[in-house]
Amino acid sequence: MSDDAEAQRRVVHNERIKLTAAYLNTAAGGLFTAGVVAPLVAAVFGLGNAAGNLSALTLVLGIAIFLFASGALHLAARTVLKALKP
Repeated sequence: MSDDAEAQRRVVHNERIKLTAAYLNTAAGGLFTAGVVAPLVAAVFGLGNAAGNLSALTLVLGIAIFLFASGALHLAARTVLKALKP
């Protein structure tokens, strides 16, 4: 293979890696927003049924689960980026 073809394959490979990492990181951001920020805002401002029907333990446990899932997806995105070729 010529050097140009190899360079083009490397660029395509790196762009695919970055696209996958961006997808995972976007999913992590969505989980954080939906599972951490939204319930906290609902509980603090008494929006919907969040403040009246949930115990503090349930709220904290749900937030912790979403926070962990969000962090795991973000770390997966960072791991995927290690496959970038120089």
